[in-house]
Amino acid sequence: MGFARACSVALVGVEGVVVEVQADLEPGVAAFTLVGLPDKSLVESRDRVRAAVVNSGAEWPQKKLTVGLSPASVPKSGSGFDLAVACAVLGASERIDPGAIADLVLIGELGLDGRVRPVRGVLPAVLAAAEAGYRQVVVPEQCAGEASLVPGVSVLGVRSLRQLIAVLSDEPVPHEEPSSGGPDPMLSGLLVPGAGVGTGLATTAGEGPDLADVAGQHLARRALEVAAAGGHHLMLFGPPGAGKTMLAERLPAVLPPLSRQESLEVTAVHSVAGILPPGEPLVRTPPYCAPHHSATMPSLVGGGNGLPRPGAVSLAHRGVLFLDEAPEFSGKVLDSLRQPLESGYVVVARSGGVVRLPARFLMVLAANPCPCGRHTLHGAGCECPPSVIRRYQARLSGPLRDRVDLRVRVEPVNRGDLLCRGGRGETTAVVAARVHEARQRAAARLRDTPWTLNSEVPGHELRTRWPVAPGALAVAEGDMERGLLTARGLDRVLRVAWTVADLAGRDRPEAHDVELALELRTGVSRGAPAPVGGGAGGG
Repeated sequence: MGFARACSVALVGVEGVVVEVQADLEPGVAAFTLVGLPDKSLVESRDRVRAAVVNSGAEWPQKKLTVGLSPASVPKSGSGFDLAVACAVLGASERIDPGAIADLVLIGELGLDGRVRPVRGVLPAVLAAAEAGYRQVVVPEQCAGEASLVPGVSVLGVRSLRQLIAVLSDEPVPHEEPSSGGPDPMLSGLLVPGAGVGTGLATTAGEGPDLADVAGQHLARRALEVAAAGGHHLMLFGPPGAGKTMLAERLPAVLPPLSRQESLEVTAVHSVAGILPPGEPLVRTPPYCAPHHSATMPSLVGGGNGLPRPGAVSLAHRGVLFLDEAPEFSGKVLDSLRQPLESGYVVVARSGGVVRLPARFLMVLAANPCPCGRHTLHGAGCECPPSVIRRYQARLSGPLRDRVDLRVRVEPVNRGDLLCRGGRGETTAVVAARVHEARQRAAARLRDTPWTLNSEVPGHELRTRWPVAPGALAVAEGDMERGLLTARGLDRVLRVAWTVADLAGRDRPEAHDVELALELRTGVSRGAPAPVGGGAGGG
């Protein structure tokens, strides 16, 4: 009779729960029983672990073996428990010292030959282990860089079960040859088929398309800069070919690099989703996610069989979610964004459990004015009846529109702008530097508060703690009295006005800042507002 225990981690969304893996050996007919609410892939670990132990040169115990996963009430899925199960069995059979693995967290899948294969979600799993007080973890060698991002944890990366047995038994560690030539089949455990290696990842300024490539569109460029500086949601209306998609694709490079905490949040989501590129354990740039308009609700907000998986809103966490051809999306799919736009997270309930996924993103909507796209063009021959145009534009519901701070009409590019007769606009690097300064100014003002961006500050706090210049809200208050602006709309105008003031280097918004904020929200010009920044990009 023998008993041993090791630890692993079960993932519920992007949060982990430490699981104790207990192995018990008793006299009787040789059998292997696995209990503790395992799923199909975990039940199959019995065959993987047996073959891996035998092929690693250890003896498989010919007794009645019971492996329990505690707590039994937590659903457990995936192959990441293989390494912990194998070590618990070897400890119970006294091949290794049971005390050496009692406080060790082991994460990894075993191949039939005993090699340790990488799994998804290592970063959130190690974070959960660290929060539970564990200080030593064993992970596949390919995931050691990702696990090392967690401070205060000693990480051991192994290539095979044979190596781990030697380390735990104080024996000479055998050398395992890495895969040579061609693609590494060991990396297949890190990727979800069909997700793509770089899904949701963006490039930094200077590496991708440049904002200077956009011809004209001074008001839209200004709105893009305001959106990046304050984290405001943006809606672009205009005919096809005006540059809506070009502008949206250049927004991630304008955003500042992620902080350390934000990088860990984004990396954890991408690791669980299986889209973390091999060799890049930490995501440092804001992600960019642009789902097709045929996307379903589970693919957008999260879902799937059993426990929900992160959707597009979570893959765009701390980055940009671009919905091109927004009216072509299902109305229910678009309205499902209303809650995460306000709260910054999404709660998904399925039969397998309820998970809370992060979803604080900057949303950009792009839409044509009508099904043919020529409604606003003079002499373009739009044949869409007025009723069709109204129905098409009504696909974006009022509550969703009300959550968008900036609504800009993108006009067709004229010949002079296309030929650069007025000079090229500002580059991404120039605009990104101005955005970074504006965010630093806002962060200094919001120090000692739970907010970091103007878009996150409640309207009541803005009105009471940081008042604007006297008389600056006169025009906005008049629009509200006439029913042209809701109470939530007035708060959003005030947030945008603070961002405009931060970009201009002013201590508080003035009347022309509020007028520009109103213009960016309603599309109605309120005079000649002061420019946000210099150059063609500033207006």
